Amino acid sequence: MDTNNDDSAAPVVLLVGSSGGHLAQLLALRPWYEERRRCWVTFDTPEAVSLLAGEDLVPAHHPTTRNVPNLLRNALLAWRVLRARRVAAVVTTGAGVAVPFVVLARLRRIPTVYIEVYDRIDTPTLTARLCRPFLSAMLVQWDEQRRQYPEATVVGTLL
Repeated sequence: MDTNNDDSAAPVVLLVGSSGGHLAQLLALRPWYEERRRCWVTFDTPEAVSLLAGEDLVPAHHPTTRNVPNLLRNALLAWRVLRARRVAAVVTTGAGVAVPFVVLARLRRIPTVYIEVYDRIDTPTLTARLCRPFLSAMLVQWDEQRRQYPEATVVGTLL
């Protein structure tokens, strides 16, 4: 059942993540999101565009690491996307592109869920630290990650 093309007024889950590993971990959630209306926000790299063929895709500005102009562009993009769509929740694995979406969604009282990446076991990611005050839920993939995030729910590895 393809519910991604349902009525445009129906709420959507906004799946936000950088391309590469962050996107791969979001794609691993397919059993959860496949019956939901969704919209993806990621970079318009050839790999991401190929992996998300046929999906509702909003290209984000990159690079995001230490790039203030793209942070501001993505904040404007987040503002536009969150105003134009009825967003039920924002789900992200990071990285930098996630920050403006999480902050603005939370300010609009939209639930925000952050899934810490599987390869950061001993230290939290910068993106998780920045998003944490604005999260409705923090999910981790390893029990050991709860040392950094005692409030987190362990969901197991996605990949």
